[in-house]
Amino acid sequence: MCNKKEGMCGGAYGLAVVGAAVYYIQQSDTFWMGVLGVLKAIVWPAMIMYKTMGLLAM
Repeated sequence: MCNKKEGMCGGAYGLAVVGAAVYYIQQSDTFWMGVLGVLKAIVWPAMIMYKTMGLLAM
């Protein structure tokens, strides 16, 4: 459960974004692919939730 006073959800999201950014940057071959990786890292948690909710709604 997320407690707004303690900021647990924001911390978990932040760690996920940083971890994804590190992964995508390590996999990139060029500077612009690294930039795209950072953008993907910011967006991917929302995409996962969208897909998860779609599966649960079936």
